[in-house]
Amino acid sequence: MGVQNQTYRHEVQGGYLWSPKRNANGARNPFYESMREVAPGDLIFSFMDTQILAVGIAQSYCWESPKPLEFGTSGQNWENIGWRVKVRFTELANKVRPKDHIDILRPLLPDRYSPLQANGNGLQSVYLTELPTGLAEVLIGLIGQEVAPIALSAADVMPISADDLDSWERRLEQVVVDDLSIPETDRLAIIRARRGQGLFKERVGKIESKCRITGVENPVHLVASHCKPWRDSTNEERLNGENGLLLTPSIDHLFDRGFLGFEDNGRLIISPVAHRPSLERMGIDLTRAVNVGSFTSGQKQFLDFHRNAVLLQSVRR
Repeated sequence: MGVQNQTYRHEVQGGYLWSPKRNANGARNPFYESMREVAPGDLIFSFMDTQILAVGIAQSYCWESPKPLEFGTSGQNWENIGWRVKVRFTELANKVRPKDHIDILRPLLPDRYSPLQANGNGLQSVYLTELPTGLAEVLIGLIGQEVAPIALSAADVMPISADDLDSWERRLEQVVVDDLSIPETDRLAIIRARRGQGLFKERVGKIESKCRITGVENPVHLVASHCKPWRDSTNEERLNGENGLLLTPSIDHLFDRGFLGFEDNGRLIISPVAHRPSLERMGIDLTRAVNVGSFTSGQKQFLDFHRNAVLLQSVRR
């Protein structure tokens, strides 16, 4: 369930959810962290001004994305980089006001992270939270027949890719191209680093010798993948060899988009929203716990960023 008082019109008409990653003071927010748990096919109730006005179906996983320009002055204190999910919304003819049904809903409210207070009022602090199955089913019943085909179609959703991520990185790349204060050779190295090639790959190759997952050693078939993504890094971090792993392209994709990560001790982390059959076809062994070996102290710092700002899993679980 999403509470969108400030941004409802932009998000519903634009077909997405967007939230900051953290509160203005830098603290984790469990309702922003919920964005990292969204998977294609999830049903989303859109709540604004005491009413459920729309129901949406998630079309994508979550990805990093700049704050939408159309927000304007809404959320002035929000950070500029947050989480985005594509959603196909349907605005409802029967706009349910949960407060009118709170005697039925109250026993079904979760003990933690409830979107509603016991009196039926919404919570402004809630952006997105998971609903218990029983509560969701009752809300669907209250909305009535118009939500049935929406819920039914959710089972057949084919995931949509994060198509604005590359365009955002290309804009950042152009900033580097236009920055004449950076020597030309450095600019070229920084740009090539985005693709996991050039000087960055050479530096990663002094630390890493093969893909940690597949064991592929031939450098022709490997790219240097940033632990702290190129889009989030300073120019120095973009070329820092300890900010990288040599990975095959499919594993690089999974790592860059947050479907897998690594603990400091080398344990492989699989995101709970990752599509298991796809991972298996890409060479991930899901039948056993996988440990890929030790990391340098520098790598551990960048992997910490990856776990906290890229990996699609919530700190709540």
